Amino acid sequence: MIQVVSGIFLVLHGLVHLLYVGQSQKVFELQTGLTWPDNAWTFSRLLGNDATRILASVALIVAAIGFVGGGIGIFASQAWWRPLTLGAVVLSSILYLLLWDGTVQRLDQQGAVGILINIAILVAVVVLGWPEFSF
Repeated sequence: MIQVVSGIFLVLHGLVHLLYVGQSQKVFELQTGLTWPDNAWTFSRLLGNDATRILASVALIVAAIGFVGGGIGIFASQAWWRPLTLGAVVLSSILYLLLWDGTVQRLDQQGAVGILINIAILVAVVVLGWPEFSF
């Protein structure tokens, strides 16, 4: 049962990253007035908002593939789910930190919740060695 729940959780976490692709490409707004990733404290000043949105989209797609792949690895009883998931955790967390606008306002709209989820995954997998599957 924990194998199914863990796999579904990783797949859903990856799919949420794809929602942020839609947000970053201005296909839709996840929330009214949300401008993420515009004005990112690192890339927007260096590359401009248009290039930052493209960079964000590509990185988010790679992170989503990592999380979905990790979930599929769990369903398929493959040990490679761990390194794939951990790579997605690191990429996703760094991405959201670099695309933050530098303010402490509206952190929930800038990936803070995703970073907290990533930290929980990291602690569970690396520190606690959980979940431990029999494959």
